[in-house]
Amino acid sequence: MERPAHVPAELVRPYPFKLRGARSWDLPRTMIPEIQTYPPIFWAENMHEMLPGAWVPRSMEALRAIYMDTEHFTVKGTSGFAQMIGQEWYSIPHESDPPLHSKYRMLLNPMFAPKHIARLEEHIREFARERLLELRPRGHCDFVADFAFEFPIRVFLELMGMPQHDMATFLAWEHAILRSAEQEPVTEALAKIVDYLAEQCEDRRSNPCDDLITLAVQGEIEGRKLDDDELIGFCFNLFVGGLDTVSTNMSNHFRHLAENPADQDFLRANPERIGDAIDELMRAYAAVTTIRLCTQDTVVEGIEMKAFDLVLMPTHLAANDPVAFPEPEKVDFTRKPRHVSFGYGPHLCIGMHLAKREMRIAMEEALAILPPFRLAEGAEIESFLSGIIGPTELPLVWEG
Repeated sequence: MERPAHVPAELVRPYPFKLRGARSWDLPRTMIPEIQTYPPIFWAENMHEMLPGAWVPRSMEALRAIYMDTEHFTVKGTSGFAQMIGQEWYSIPHESDPPLHSKYRMLLNPMFAPKHIARLEEHIREFARERLLELRPRGHCDFVADFAFEFPIRVFLELMGMPQHDMATFLAWEHAILRSAEQEPVTEALAKIVDYLAEQCEDRRSNPCDDLITLAVQGEIEGRKLDDDELIGFCFNLFVGGLDTVSTNMSNHFRHLAENPADQDFLRANPERIGDAIDELMRAYAAVTTIRLCTQDTVVEGIEMKAFDLVLMPTHLAANDPVAFPEPEKVDFTRKPRHVSFGYGPHLCIGMHLAKREMRIAMEEALAILPPFRLAEGAEIESFLSGIIGPTELPLVWEG
């Protein structure tokens, strides 16, 4: 499609991290230094065959400015999931704008507060330990398939009050929605998920439990109950946000430890530093790109944007901005990074404390249970570049 007239030709740049279906055998981090030579905001015109392109802020300053500007940029409807199956719900609170966004978050805040999440620690640790003890005698695993996807799904099912035997079904749905390059498997899985979540919401109306679905069904905003579309949006947001982001980040982190034995040895000897290490790994291997839609003409960092322009929000570029983080290519566990891997401003991830706890516990238990691990000899790893950046598989091996 033609470049819009208001986009200067000198701001157009090639960009490998497309909206859907992009993969690479190169380590994604190696692509970032060249992009950091681009203007602070540039135009990528190869994002999707149905779109003319999108603005991409590559600097931390530009990204944060757009995160904070809810007057000119909206998140509503940017995932496109409901529209794919002819429905009109939005992921809540992810696809809501202020002031309604803050009201949705107030409903959820008690369940995601650090004090409440701390109560889940033993359950989360039990899930991790049980699976890792199963894997240890094998001497090898595909970390992505054998642990990174299964572990957060078990935590999600526990939070939602859903049976653990549904794990395989959720795995299949998650892969179809977030990893399929073709449209048909995505829409089929979406329809099944929405039907399943609707059934769960209906069940909680008559059979309340101590879980997040019951919280949503019984909760109120502005003196009213959530309607059916809001309930679906609430549950779907937890499904997407609680699964793929955690599993992909864990996969990136464990790949780093497998490829950098000195860092792995350091954390084995200093497990109390694992929390700091995860913060730095979240920066170095920031994985998530969200989307904003420009609602009215505006200027950001001297760049003229028009209403209906699409803006990609790549945390991996901001996290490797040398202005914000000196020598960003280095992974330094003594760094105290103020990264944006969980978002920024009004849309700071509400599940951040849970996600960090899951990742910390998984690493603590893995380093305690598994012998030193490395990539399988000759392993070539393909990475997803669209949406959430991470390895398609991660073959690890160990002795003993």
